[in-house]
Amino acid sequence: MITVSRTPRPFAVTVRTVAGIAVPMTLAYLSTPLIGIVDVAVIGQLGDAALLGAVALGALLFDFLGVSLNFLRSGTTGLVAQAMGAEDREAEAMVLWRALLFAAVAGVLIVLLRRPMLDLFLLAMGPSEAVASATRDYFTVRVFAMPLMLGNYAILGWLLGLGRSRVGLMLQVVTALVNITASVWMVMGLGYGVAGAAAASVLAEAVTLALGAVVVGRALGRRPRPALAAVLERAGFFRMMAVNRDIFIRSMLLIGTFSFFSAVGARFGDVTLAANAILLNVFLLGGYFLDGLATASEQLAGRSVGANYRPAFDRTVRLSVVIGIAMAATLSAAALVFGEAFVYALTTSPEVRAMSLVYLGWAAATPIVGALAFIMDGIYIGATWSVMMRNMMVVSALAFFAVWAVAVPLLGNHGLWLALLVFLGARGFTLLLAVPARARATFGPAALA
Repeated sequence: MITVSRTPRPFAVTVRTVAGIAVPMTLAYLSTPLIGIVDVAVIGQLGDAALLGAVALGALLFDFLGVSLNFLRSGTTGLVAQAMGAEDREAEAMVLWRALLFAAVAGVLIVLLRRPMLDLFLLAMGPSEAVASATRDYFTVRVFAMPLMLGNYAILGWLLGLGRSRVGLMLQVVTALVNITASVWMVMGLGYGVAGAAAASVLAEAVTLALGAVVVGRALGRRPRPALAAVLERAGFFRMMAVNRDIFIRSMLLIGTFSFFSAVGARFGDVTLAANAILLNVFLLGGYFLDGLATASEQLAGRSVGANYRPAFDRTVRLSVVIGIAMAATLSAAALVFGEAFVYALTTSPEVRAMSLVYLGWAAATPIVGALAFIMDGIYIGATWSVMMRNMMVVSALAFFAVWAVAVPLLGNHGLWLALLVFLGARGFTLLLAVPARARATFGPAALA
């Protein structure tokens, strides 16, 4: 049962409301691709395509793990936002403790299973021996950041559910600054190579978690800490898991599709793998701009459901779509104008540079084609419409593989990028079309406000 107020609790949703959450979180989320971009740029200065490919594959594996467990962030935000809308302070705190417990257990399990996990990943990706060896060096160090990173997911999700985006921004900036500084120092200064880039990530997550614990402690004040039995209370714990189960499946399909994209690129050779990795940073950079808006949609949609107030929900959807499309068009145009300079900044390899420019147009189209997918993800996660979100992800993944099967044999890597754009577009439009019916089921019949 979702935390929902019995009577409507009105609140206003304006452009300023959306921007107040979206702008800080856009800046916060930009720190994540900037970390990856700096890692690629630092390793890229070594002029070895195999090392660049290793960072790409290693980061992809952590993206797979991170995205598959990202419900610790997104699911927590939705549940806390609904509790906030219903003015249920006890529920707000309990969601955090359950998420932190799950983060600790999942993080330790990943560390314990690190060797078979990496072996299976490399077997699936099929990289060259040089790339595989460097990927092992990267993964065996960075894997120890996983428990820390998942704990940070839970804390960030809790803060965003409460609408405290500026505090979330502060934590993300700390992660970025520590990671970037340590990466440059360990790779370029100390000469530790890919292992140095990985160690920088561990240090950054540890510093951020320590700071996040201080923030949470101050926010909760003198509230009594719940007993473990209360945290594990069957109904409450399984409610959290039920809400997040479909987000997990959706996330696995998402990162699985991107993993397949990289695996096909790897089979075209190390240079194509490296070029695709660089160009995916264009998509990621645009995506993190849009993720700030998605977070605002998530918090406001969840609060609307918890407050049982349909006008706020409808206004959230409309503003998010309009602002998101305008933002995405600007990002795509910027990618076309500045894309060549971006590629040259990330690698010194002439072969990788030339290959990247061949496919730059496809990468530049990803923000505008994928804009609705980011926005609708925020709406659906905040409203906890996880079943529909999962189902539309299945449809979109099937569309990707259908296009891949036809286009790649005919067009090669161009066909692979075409399949990715079809996947992104299908996700957004299928979810948008389902919004009116889901809103009626949640709030009851109502005219759009």
